[in-house]
Amino acid sequence: MKNYTLGNIPPDSYFSKTVYLDSQFILVTPEMSFSSELAKSLADWEFREVFSEGEPCEDFVAETLASADEAELTAPNFLSTMNDAEKIKQAEIFYNSFYKYVETLFTHVTIKNELDFKSVAEKVKTLCDMVREDRRFLMRVQKNNEGPEDQSYLISHSVRSTIIAVIIGTYLKLPVHRLIELGVAALLHEIGMIKLPPQLYLSNRPLSSQERKAILTHPVLSFNMLKSFDFPLVISLAALEHHERENGAGYPQKLTSEKISLYAKIIAVACSYEALSSNRPHKEAKDGYTGMLELLKNEGKQYDETAVRALVFSLSIYPIGLYVLLSSGKKGQVVDVNPENPRYPIVQIFGELTPDGKNKTMETSPSGLSIVRPLTREEIGT
Repeated sequence: MKNYTLGNIPPDSYFSKTVYLDSQFILVTPEMSFSSELAKSLADWEFREVFSEGEPCEDFVAETLASADEAELTAPNFLSTMNDAEKIKQAEIFYNSFYKYVETLFTHVTIKNELDFKSVAEKVKTLCDMVREDRRFLMRVQKNNEGPEDQSYLISHSVRSTIIAVIIGTYLKLPVHRLIELGVAALLHEIGMIKLPPQLYLSNRPLSSQERKAILTHPVLSFNMLKSFDFPLVISLAALEHHERENGAGYPQKLTSEKISLYAKIIAVACSYEALSSNRPHKEAKDGYTGMLELLKNEGKQYDETAVRALVFSLSIYPIGLYVLLSSGKKGQVVDVNPENPRYPIVQIFGELTPDGKNKTMETSPSGLSIVRPLTREEIGT
């Protein structure tokens, strides 16, 4: 493994092999450029060098990847010795890197009509590693990276839905190869949208009946694209079925519960929660708590109850990352789940430290400190 000083890496170059921050933390893969923004972020966080077995090149050079079916998740060990502030930084680097990868991936598919399963599966494997190591910091970073109105709808929705789907799959203890398949399916479940005019899904105006019909074709477009690129059938079917509903009221085939694939059931819950709790050009986001309550109501029995339960117990009813007002009058952020009761998560209290200088966290409870209501980012001054 060679080390490269940040200042000696040509701006926006492509490495011929994967680039690492340390022995296991992946920064960019060969199909992603080592962007000037990434270099600046690393420098801001006082990282001075990166590592790779490859060389920086002007253009993309494909890397041979191991089969995802044979891949084994190896838990990254770099987080275990870090404090919370360092873990947040690492999670932010990872999130931004993964977001950039998906942005590059979708652009590549749009321009060159190429998509490689092994390459995507390898990148999703790193996400599975990150989620398994500590989903808490990834969810907090995801919350902190929400913009007031995200014009990159397909990218942000795909990234966030994938993180949530993998969290659900991890809670359900899916085997490694199935967790990777689920992540790939979640990442690409909306890929068919690139075949439609962007104004259809970015518009803040009411759509005509013809435009609504066009939007409803995207699961079929996604299925056909993934099938044409020789993706496994279980992944292609998940993209086709992610808008099906347990009660048969979904589309495009109006399937009922027993006919919907597991991956599609999980993605339905993940992307519905993501859509409820994120800003879009045509609507403002609900807070995570309200979005979670809507899913829990499960009106009309639309969603698989096991997948909904897994979401709640993984993130809590007051989801990780949510800003909250506490019964003490203090403000804070939900940072972890209480596995005994998802109604009473663990919160970090802003402006308070422990005697050893760490951020103060406390368990909420029915009789002690409790959450009064969610707060917006504006209310906490971020």
